[in-house]
Amino acid sequence: MLSVHSMRSICFLNRLSGTASLVKTSKAVVRNAWGKSVNDGQAFTQCRWTKFKNLFTPVIRCNTTQAKEVAHALPLKTDKIVGYWLLGCSGMVFTAVILGGVTRLTESGLSMVTWQLFGEKPPTTPEEWETEFKNYQQYPEFKLKNKEITLEDFKWIWWMEYFHRTWGRAIGAAFYIPAAIFWAKGWLKKGMKIRVVAFGTILACQGLMGWYMVKSGLEDRFHSESDVPRVSQYRLAAHLSLAFVLYTLFLWSSLDHLLPPKAVSATLATRRFRMFAHACKGMVFLTALSGAFVAGLDAGLVYNSFPKMADRWIPDDILAYSPAISNFTENPTTVQFDHRVLGISTLLMISGLWLVSRRRHLPPRAYAATNAVAAMAWMQVVLGITTLLMYVPVPVAATHQSGSLILLSLAVWLTHELKLVKAVPK
Repeated sequence: MLSVHSMRSICFLNRLSGTASLVKTSKAVVRNAWGKSVNDGQAFTQCRWTKFKNLFTPVIRCNTTQAKEVAHALPLKTDKIVGYWLLGCSGMVFTAVILGGVTRLTESGLSMVTWQLFGEKPPTTPEEWETEFKNYQQYPEFKLKNKEITLEDFKWIWWMEYFHRTWGRAIGAAFYIPAAIFWAKGWLKKGMKIRVVAFGTILACQGLMGWYMVKSGLEDRFHSESDVPRVSQYRLAAHLSLAFVLYTLFLWSSLDHLLPPKAVSATLATRRFRMFAHACKGMVFLTALSGAFVAGLDAGLVYNSFPKMADRWIPDDILAYSPAISNFTENPTTVQFDHRVLGISTLLMISGLWLVSRRRHLPPRAYAATNAVAAMAWMQVVLGITTLLMYVPVPVAATHQSGSLILLSLAVWLTHELKLVKAVPK
């Protein structure tokens, strides 16, 4: 009698795979054995055939069971690999956001005045550094703001921007190369292939938007001594938004592979809680987006008091610009006021979400996620107030920006845990 290993060897030699192939092979062995017996002149009665068939039935069943185990084990393993790859990409995007924030806070973003798709070669000799420094001196930031900067100071801000750009290109390599390999190996399901195409498109747009943003700070649009050369707050917000969207999509997809959600009874109250959680996540994103305008306009330096703004709840110059709608994206006072209101509103919503969660039947991990979101929301508000009162020191401000991404991560985790709520009947 052939063993399970022997039948698998037959499948391998005939380039067959899967449960059905093993079952077919087992049945074929039975038929061949019967045919050989008949050809050899062995007279099998119906009783002997029944015994013969019963003898092979356990083998067939054993093959079927083991084939199913093998068939399920391979997708599970590849799913884990793809999940860890996506999680690694999300971690790299997280790091890029932090590096970008520090680059912005240290005012290093305009130190590199050229851009090349596959990266710039760093200067290695004194002559090359002098040439790079002379190129920088042709642009508004040096002419209007950094006339006293030395070559050594320039090297420091140049390396900050260079490291940020290099990290961005490393993200591209870490995504595109494995994506091509996994696609060729057939490890990506149809839905995941669509996502990978979307991820790749957003990642490419993010890199182009980064240079488009920097270019706005190099344009000849700063003329008076009072002008402060800086990148467009609109392009900065777009650049940060793309990073947040890309990070969120990477993280969500990695959780699909590594931490599948648990199903719970989809009562009306539970479904409303799920919608409430998504609303809180949206508020976290919107507040972070408003923070990009605060950073782009240096609005954190105009009113460094809390909770009032210069002894007023609503400052006098909140609508100083004309037309009035331009105040929300161009007036530093209005931008800071909006960020305060959004931050406090988000905190109140998340606190309410936490209170409501105590009375809802949720998946076990959803309770932990809700607690984490609530705790991080309070920490983030405290960090924001501290940043404001201390006149935006770089370490505290960078921590505050990191906190926004951590809070968004926890909100994504919470909503992911509630993903199957709508799929379960009452």
